[in-house]
Amino acid sequence: MGDTLTILGLESSCDDTGAAVVRARGDVPEILSSVVQGQTALHAAFGGVVPEIAARAHAERLDICVEQALGQAGVTLAGIDAIAVTAGPGLIGGVLSGVMCAKGLAAATGKPLIGVNHLAGHALTPRLTDGLEFPYLMLLASGGHCQFLAVRGVDDFTRLGGTIDDAPGEAFDKTAKLLALPQPGGPAVEAEAGKGDAKRFTFPRPLMDRPGCDMSFSGLKTALLRARDSIIAEKGGIPVQDRTDLCAGFQAAVRDVLAGKARRAIAAAPEGLSALAVAGGVAANRSIRAALQEVAAEAGLPFVAPPLRLCTDNAAMIAWAGLERFRLGHRDDMTLAARPRWPLDRTSPALLGTGKKGAKA
Repeated sequence: MGDTLTILGLESSCDDTGAAVVRARGDVPEILSSVVQGQTALHAAFGGVVPEIAARAHAERLDICVEQALGQAGVTLAGIDAIAVTAGPGLIGGVLSGVMCAKGLAAATGKPLIGVNHLAGHALTPRLTDGLEFPYLMLLASGGHCQFLAVRGVDDFTRLGGTIDDAPGEAFDKTAKLLALPQPGGPAVEAEAGKGDAKRFTFPRPLMDRPGCDMSFSGLKTALLRARDSIIAEKGGIPVQDRTDLCAGFQAAVRDVLAGKARRAIAAAPEGLSALAVAGGVAANRSIRAALQEVAAEAGLPFVAPPLRLCTDNAAMIAWAGLERFRLGHRDDMTLAARPRWPLDRTSPALLGTGKKGAKA
């Protein structure tokens, strides 16, 4: 492709407000800017994301992020070819804030509007960072979602398995809360786990005794709760070493489940995979990354993990997914709706349940 496209992307599905500008000259993409404003301090006192607070913060920050992203990219709205925005799934107030901001920009400038599935943004990120060819196997593991996807095209996703309750990122957050560690829980638990003995506590590896690629982490969280309560009953509190050992055992269990299910997903995926890729906030965990890299090597597949700043929620991935959709002729109008649920695989049965970081899809 010899065309040059410049796309403005907006992201507001959970608690990160983002705006970014991505340009592609032919098949060569470039992130001209990526601005993310987190909300950790706003939610710290509540032990998790409060949807109403998140939505209000998005409404206050989106225009600021857009202005900063355009400034850093050295472009104006007149130089943008289209505006891409996360239209779901996620916390509906935040998604609605982003969609309305994007509609306003599109109406004011006359630029095309492109609604993007947040999960597709994650799933297509390896094409932005590494130019992956279809098909590839994607493990999307974040605070609200966890799925193995066979990615055959820009709009062609087959879910091979997913979580039937808590996503792993949500389980990390809840574990951190149970052990009085700061939020976000993933980095806090990982830091403690690095100092602990992963073999001291025997935690379950849920659903590993059953066929298929579906996962469950709720029972693992309950097992950790019982182990914690037993320690408190015996010692009147949780000594530092006990806490680090609990974190290490929990992280090892999540790692083993994801690695074991990845092996099954590779076996169930279509032939000719170009790589095993991973994205989402949980992909930032070094122990989990190492285990998945080993699984890929066993299967003779390249392992692709985007830079950490592109694994967590960001608008660059939304701009890129919008660019790919734009090239295929996709356009939206002012009827574009914010969607709390939006499955990538429209043929497989929906995964049930909702987590504190958004509706599962």
